[in-house]
Amino acid sequence: MNEFRPYLLTWVVLLALLGIVVIGAELLTGLLALAVVLGGALCMIGAIIIMFMGLRTADALMKVYATGGVLWLGFLIVLTMADYVTR
Repeated sequence: MNEFRPYLLTWVVLLALLGIVVIGAELLTGLLALAVVLGGALCMIGAIIIMFMGLRTADALMKVYATGGVLWLGFLIVLTMADYVTR
């Protein structure tokens, strides 16, 4: 049972974050709703990457590569949105 406990806790955290995101999207408006939804999504992504993809127990080089991949994806999204907004 002990090897399933971290996964179960991660699942509960993901469900709680999903509830926060849904309630925030329904009740809040404007930039506050956007901040709650994006913040919740980033926390969910972090929990999934750290726990389910094994980054918690990975060596330092793997953590560097994972961080670089996430930063690169963010960079590409920002550039794509900048191109879309300026057209």
